[in-house]
Amino acid sequence: MAWALTTADPLADAVVDEIHEHGRTVRIALAQGIADGLASLTDPPPAVAALLTQAESVPDYVDDALLDDGPLPQYSMPNPVHAISLSAGALVRVYQSPSISTVLATTGRLIDGARRRIDETGKWVRIATLPGAMRRGAPGYIGTLQVRMLHAHMRRLARTRGYDEAALGAPINQVDLARTWMDFTVTSYRAEALMGFDLTSTEQHSLYRYWWYVGHVLGIDPRLIEGIAGHDEAKRVDDLLETVTGPLIPESGVLAKATIEAVVDVLHEVLSIPPHLGLHTMYALTRRFHGNTLCDELGLPAAGPAEGVLSAAIRVVQARRAKLRQDPEAWQRNQAKQIADARAADADPGELTGYEHEAAVKA
Repeated sequence: MAWALTTADPLADAVVDEIHEHGRTVRIALAQGIADGLASLTDPPPAVAALLTQAESVPDYVDDALLDDGPLPQYSMPNPVHAISLSAGALVRVYQSPSISTVLATTGRLIDGARRRIDETGKWVRIATLPGAMRRGAPGYIGTLQVRMLHAHMRRLARTRGYDEAALGAPINQVDLARTWMDFTVTSYRAEALMGFDLTSTEQHSLYRYWWYVGHVLGIDPRLIEGIAGHDEAKRVDDLLETVTGPLIPESGVLAKATIEAVVDVLHEVLSIPPHLGLHTMYALTRRFHGNTLCDELGLPAAGPAEGVLSAAIRVVQARRAKLRQDPEAWQRNQAKQIADARAADADPGELTGYEHEAAVKA
């Protein structure tokens, strides 16, 4: 843990140093290498070559079945469900890290629109978990390396703006990366189960195994995540990560509240909650996800009268999902629909995300 707190992503950080030393030629080589592979480059810059060599090394557990079928349980529920688990579940907990919140504050990302951050993160998770998306050169693989490079650029920027590594560890360090991996897995999946969208142990194992590889491309040390096959194992490792994460800072509460408020409109689509109860219901869900103690520390309001409505809505979801599971053909049709909806959401690229902008505009 001491090593993880003081270590960021040496390979990606070296590429950023190389970019600042040699400029545009490195950016062009990096963009081409991410899209077309290291073999497409003639005389690549040394740091770019080292990064791509690691990213392109395929661990023994990766095969076609994992890349095509591993993420399928992600699409056993409507895509808007992930927007809620990502925001009130994953991101609220991500922002508990004083290191991450401080990086966002010192680099100016704290004042970005909360909904934009949710949409950008949601888009990356979506493109990274579509079947086949993590093959080399596919959108999920490209997007994951772009996110990794954005982290490296933010690290360098934070260090130029007074980030205190002695107090907080390296900016976006390996503990932060592993905790965030946990929030995209165990935190999100347990949040979805609390909304009525459960996963079987087999489905959990499939998703965790797939996320090992996402973590590999993202630059997370395998000792921190590989081998985790279910929620209980994830929770044990996550508890260890939590013991070396510093206390909340004021920015954590600011980020959490803005994140929750940004997705209120999604609730009606997911749980059929009346719009006028939306914000109260989001706070009720957040307290179910994280507990009253943490929510009080973050300064989040109590749930109020929405708790009863929420419980009734979740019971309806659980009953519908249990019935759907009894019909394998209907279950597969549902998955195919959710995958099609996810692909359609990205058919129009729209405005570039932060990680796409860093890669495209300056290449």
